[in-house]
Amino acid sequence: MQFEDESTQEAIRRLRRVEGQIGGVVRMLEEGRDCKAVVQQLSAANRALDRAGVKLLAGQLRHCMTEDSDVDPAEVEQLFLGLG
Repeated sequence: MQFEDESTQEAIRRLRRVEGQIGGVVRMLEEGRDCKAVVQQLSAANRALDRAGVKLLAGQLRHCMTEDSDVDPAEVEQLFLGLG
């Protein structure tokens, strides 16, 4: 199963932002920044990562529902539920 193009491009943009956030968290730790600030940034990165996954799977579900596809919607649903 491959992801459809539109969702993939949006997810890549989101993941690049997450990549930057994680780099920022590493720098914060290296600089000895406040625990609260580090945890807040980790939480934000985690939410952004979750949103990227949801975006990918939502696009795939739409694709499965609108296209004559060999993708099993139940399989995609299991992937979606695995994000939680």
